[in-house]
Amino acid sequence: MTMKRVWRFSSDAAQAQLFLSQFHGKSHSTKPRIVPSFIARQVNTLSNGLSEIAVLFTAKPGSSSENYRMAILRNQLVRESSDSVRVRKILDENSEALNLHQPGGHALLELLYQLNSNPSLALQVFNWRRKNSNVGNPMNYFEYSKGIKLAGRCKNVDFAFELFKEASTKGLRSTSTYNALMAAYMFNGLADRCQSLFCDMKRDPTCNPSIATYNILLSVFGSLMLVDYMEATFQEINKLHLDLNICTYNYLISGYIAAWMWNDMEKAFQMLKSSPVRPNLKTYLLMLRGYAHSGNLEKMEEMYSLVRDHVNEKEIPLLRSMICAYCKSNQADKIRKIEVLLKLIPEEEYRPWLNVLLIKLYAREHWIEEMENALNVAFEHGTPVTTVSIMKCIITTYFRSNALDKLENFVRRAESFGWRSCRSLYHCKLVMLGGQHHLNKMQDVLWEMESVNLGCTKKTLWIMYKVYFSCGQKSMVLKTLGQMFKHGHEVPLHAFPS
Repeated sequence: MTMKRVWRFSSDAAQAQLFLSQFHGKSHSTKPRIVPSFIARQVNTLSNGLSEIAVLFTAKPGSSSENYRMAILRNQLVRESSDSVRVRKILDENSEALNLHQPGGHALLELLYQLNSNPSLALQVFNWRRKNSNVGNPMNYFEYSKGIKLAGRCKNVDFAFELFKEASTKGLRSTSTYNALMAAYMFNGLADRCQSLFCDMKRDPTCNPSIATYNILLSVFGSLMLVDYMEATFQEINKLHLDLNICTYNYLISGYIAAWMWNDMEKAFQMLKSSPVRPNLKTYLLMLRGYAHSGNLEKMEEMYSLVRDHVNEKEIPLLRSMICAYCKSNQADKIRKIEVLLKLIPEEEYRPWLNVLLIKLYAREHWIEEMENALNVAFEHGTPVTTVSIMKCIITTYFRSNALDKLENFVRRAESFGWRSCRSLYHCKLVMLGGQHHLNKMQDVLWEMESVNLGCTKKTLWIMYKVYFSCGQKSMVLKTLGQMFKHGHEVPLHAFPS
């Protein structure tokens, strides 16, 4: 995928526009192309930003006194949420307060709104309302839209579709019910069904897609990294002169981040800033993640300053992303900044990969004390290092510090915890033993190598030869040369002592 994209949707999106024209066009006979299921199944994180979908379908209804009454009822329901019989009884006792006979059922919608963080309980409330509806107190399309969305969040896609059909049978099919079912499909990673439903909606003469509809498509295409389709959808929005909202921009930015298209991400953000729409918290969090992944530390720090308190308290993954960005940078004070961020991450948020990254960082910077602290954490959590390059970084740090005792201790622990074995580890130990004239321990190193199935190589024997030769150990020099002959290694004549 080329990274040299410009902010336009003509030539680069031409093929995608042809695709979209199949389900944007007027022909009812053309069968829409569906995103392949094997691609759709890759989407397992489509719930990101789903809370934003809520504002597309509903505004918080009701007066402050009504909100207060529903808050009390919500607390009662939450306390009894494990007992469905008790939940129904509470709802029956409060049926009058729920204003079921009032047009629109504002009190009930307020209750569903307040139960947004508990979708399974909210769905119970919706089903109670559905079962208590009658000719004098019918359901409306707004309530069905809410129920469809709740079923999707509870991962009950079949029930969401059943509610959609029920609303259609009652003549309540609307843009909102379409949007709710599309959102349910999106939430559950069913991109092909979401797109197919959009095609059905385009053919429905009673409904017109709204900005919410297109926002859902932007989210689906962005999550699948189908950038051309995402851009063509955005072009379609502009062609229809729909009012863009913050969700539109956020899904566009998110799509570029998923595709690692940093220039386009920045252009989308600048376009947002120049529009009447204002960035929200979600926007800043997205941009912070994008700048961290792209290694743009200056803008990452600028964005972090805008949302610092929120990130420090609730966005631990973003803190980890920032640490990764610093680890890959050449900033002189990056370790100080990393240490500040690490203090914000609770112990229960430990991640093996991050700890290994820190080991590598401290080793490369030759911060032996910090490296050993990170090694201890890895051993305590049973985190193995399986990469030779990282093992070599650790070895080099011990070698440059001439820390033989620490190296020997590390070797013992690494062996017992099943870390990656490599000859460099033992070769370094041989060199350091020779440098400190612990010649009697050098043969022990060969046995250690055999115990981890590492055979003696020509390099191993040459290291021992040079150590013995430099120390004037003529008998050990000859013994080592004999081992080299035994293993079939060539030895120059000048290597023999005179």
